[in-house]
Amino acid sequence: MFASPHFRRTLPLLLALCVQAGCFDSEKPQTLYEHARSAFIQGDLIGSQQEAARLYQRFQHRDAHWAWKFRILEAESMLWRGMYPDVLQVMNTEPQERSAKIQVLALRGAADARLGRFRDADQSLNEARRICAESDDTSCGAVSRARGVLATERRQLGVAEQNFEESLAFARSHQDPVLESTAFLNLGAVALLEGHFDQATTWSTSAYQISLALRAQDIAQNALGNLGWACYRLGESERALSLFLEAIERAAKLGDQSDEAAWLTDAGYVYIDAGKLDLARHSFLRALELEEQVQSKDDIYNVLRVLARLELQTGDLEKAAQYADQALAMARHSGNHVDELYPMLVKGQIALRRGDSTLAVRTFQQVEGDKACPAFLRWEAQHSRARLYQSESQPGAADREYRGALSTFEAARANVQQEDFQLSFLTNAAAIYDDYVHFLVAHGRTEEALRWADYSRARTLSEGLGLVGKAVSNTRAQPVPINPRPLDARALAARAKGAILYYWLGEKQSYLWAITRGKTRLFPLPPAAEINAMAERFRRSLTGPRGVLASSDEDGRRLYRTLVAPARALLTANANIFVIPDGSLNNLNFETLIAEAPTPHYWIEDADIVNASSLRVLASSLGAGNPNHPKLLLMGNSGPADQDYPALPQASAEMRDVAKYFAAAEQRTYAGYEATPEAYVASDPEQFAYIHFVAHGTASRLSPLDSAIVLSRDRSNPDSFKLYAREIVKHPLRAELVTISSCYGAGERTYSGEGLVGLAWAFLRAGAHYVVAALWEATDASTAELMDDFYRELKQGRTPDVALRHAKLSLIHSGGVFSKPFYWAPFQLYTGRERPPDPRFDPN
Repeated sequence: MFASPHFRRTLPLLLALCVQAGCFDSEKPQTLYEHARSAFIQGDLIGSQQEAARLYQRFQHRDAHWAWKFRILEAESMLWRGMYPDVLQVMNTEPQERSAKIQVLALRGAADARLGRFRDADQSLNEARRICAESDDTSCGAVSRARGVLATERRQLGVAEQNFEESLAFARSHQDPVLESTAFLNLGAVALLEGHFDQATTWSTSAYQISLALRAQDIAQNALGNLGWACYRLGESERALSLFLEAIERAAKLGDQSDEAAWLTDAGYVYIDAGKLDLARHSFLRALELEEQVQSKDDIYNVLRVLARLELQTGDLEKAAQYADQALAMARHSGNHVDELYPMLVKGQIALRRGDSTLAVRTFQQVEGDKACPAFLRWEAQHSRARLYQSESQPGAADREYRGALSTFEAARANVQQEDFQLSFLTNAAAIYDDYVHFLVAHGRTEEALRWADYSRARTLSEGLGLVGKAVSNTRAQPVPINPRPLDARALAARAKGAILYYWLGEKQSYLWAITRGKTRLFPLPPAAEINAMAERFRRSLTGPRGVLASSDEDGRRLYRTLVAPARALLTANANIFVIPDGSLNNLNFETLIAEAPTPHYWIEDADIVNASSLRVLASSLGAGNPNHPKLLLMGNSGPADQDYPALPQASAEMRDVAKYFAAAEQRTYAGYEATPEAYVASDPEQFAYIHFVAHGTASRLSPLDSAIVLSRDRSNPDSFKLYAREIVKHPLRAELVTISSCYGAGERTYSGEGLVGLAWAFLRAGAHYVVAALWEATDASTAELMDDFYRELKQGRTPDVALRHAKLSLIHSGGVFSKPFYWAPFQLYTGRERPPDPRFDPN
């Protein structure tokens, strides 16, 4: 998917103006003005416009000063509503008073800029700037902002950024919070256009926070929408959609048709990506209807170009071409060269679908080679060329374009600084990696396909652990080619003393690489959608206190036949199996799959199963365990932090059971009100070989690094009782094992390429060798029994994988209620980096 952000209506021009003396006391114009102005700031644009118009009529023949103030406020309300022709109509004369004249010129300039009348906008804003050069009028802050809008419409983004920074400095020097909030908002909009999406989140969040303090509803809805677009471009589609829907609702309540249309358009992008084409079309057509009412040419262009993409996806090439031609004509008329590239790419894809490969190649080359082409549009053009060459049996050219697209993408990813968005950004390249892996497999290059598949996996985790470097670029236009380091998968299987099952879920075709010390075999699997549906149904059947072995539920058996049985001849009984899952398989405990011979039984009875994020991560995890001095950090049985997290009746017993396997001198325990997030940080967690939590856990789907372990409130900071994943990653660990004996410790959100992200991921990212975490919420009674067996096995020298399997088998063979998967299957073992040596543990 490709698009650019709309430049938002973010211009509450000249709101922080001083009120002059000399008003008619009997009419109290200042009070009347402040009331109308307050309605405007708080987002009641229709109300402020109507009230200002009525008061203008009252004062136009009595006091020119106040008449102009109300007239200007009326025009500002119109501007914010996207009624640009109406702004020009009511601002068709100029006042004599200097401050009012500056305001009128700024309003004209902004309206003309939004209508694409750049020469008229320049004329008005140059005159306003000349007046401001002669005096430091409080109205002049809006002139820089309006010039920024003009520069943005012309796509002169460096100039726009400079103007908005000037307006921010002016706002701060004149203590104008409204101007400050819109300066942040505009800087965020420019960052979106520049492709600096994580920076855009920072600017937009600042604008939103100030708007809340001001109760400025229109600024708030713009900030939410811009933040949504940044999240969308960073791969956070689910979060983006929730922000767009909230922004749509707020804009509709405010009567802001232009913004409502913008957010409808943006929501449509998410619907297209999710395959909800009817919802996308409804959003786009409603947006087009609103934009045509306010005559916003730039936003009409935005809707037309994405309608072209939608019709291309539905197969209506005639409509797609019509929309693309209209969008291209509007872009050329406005003089925005970058905007020409989007419909051009669609036209190239239409030519490809029509069989005109010559025109398609020429168009893709033109887009890709344009110096002004944004990175995400360039990799889309390269990806399109790769598929074209592949369809024409030109494997060399296709391979070159696939690698070029991935190099362009990886260079763009290198500019993403925030770890939250590094996790999600790979979503943007999921289709390229999928197509390239499929291409390599189709041409018999199966080991190379595995190498590229693994390169796309666990990238943020691997970079954080120093296992792989991050792609960089010489310039924005010339990314450095990438060439993943070869991995000897069979040698890795030999080191692991087991077999590796590596899964790739693709849109059209999925794959299983089965790797042993002797051979690597590739097995084709059904498409991702089919596997996802089975896995989701089976997972639901497990999360309840009933058995599945004797039930009529076939999904556990079908999943085994689909995912494991093809490689069964390569696997030995009681083998060590290292599963590297993909997509929905990250939420599936493979131990629960049902093997049918000689009688139905869970696969855990045949194999010792460990999950890893990638071959790189698995390779780094193989090493000696059982640290010399097994120091334990034990936290839990917390004081009641919140009514949503009641006391765990078995927490105290579980903590005693764990502690008894460690010498008193080798453990540190924080229980009850001492078990706080601050205590974890202050304990120097790097010194412990074992860390165990007995507490509630939370999983955030929209923001997985906000997943948390629920501990006690700190007396000095009563608002703090959650140890967040984003805090965990800040404190390096050398732990052999971290056990999160709580619900949802594994997380709920799976990122493309990265896997399941939550508390387990955070502890692996911090440096833990193994992590035990839960996929769902189990009873604390069964958990306490499982953990007692687990640590007893560890005490006897078992490795964590063997110990956990033994503890689970004990429950399975107990014959009681705890033998059902609901009780033993939530806890899964994840492997990360080998615990490095620490001189504090050296017996010498």
